[in-house]
Amino acid sequence: MIHYKLAAIADLETLIQFVQEFHQHENLERDETLNRNLLEHFLTDPALGQAWLIQQDDEAIGYFILTLGYSLEYEGRDAFLDELYLRPQYRKQGIGTQTLAFAEEACRALGVHVLHLEVDFDNSNAQHLYHTVGYQKHDRFLMSKYL
Repeated sequence: MIHYKLAAIADLETLIQFVQEFHQHENLERDETLNRNLLEHFLTDPALGQAWLIQQDDEAIGYFILTLGYSLEYEGRDAFLDELYLRPQYRKQGIGTQTLAFAEEACRALGVHVLHLEVDFDNSNAQHLYHTVGYQKHDRFLMSKYL
């Protein structure tokens, strides 16, 4: 049975392991110390959002991170599904769909009006999942600049 645990600082090592797996899978090279520092800060400041462990029975099998924002365009509080990761052996079993529904409920409880996410252009499996549960692509690009 799948359930979700709101992550706390005591879950830092588990989250670090999942972040490393996710970043390796996505070819995102990040320094482990930086990941640790960012996660410590995130877990100790609830205004930034929430991290959740995805669990099957008593085993953590993945995680997701919601970051919080505010948008005039989207009429108030919005959130970004910053990372969603399931270990490969748990994919294509409906857990991703269930997790998205849970994340949406968590957002509603936080007063979030809109949940955003991003997906790589070549990740057709994830695109299909997101589209199937109602996420729509925009006629614009996400653009970023490091400051």
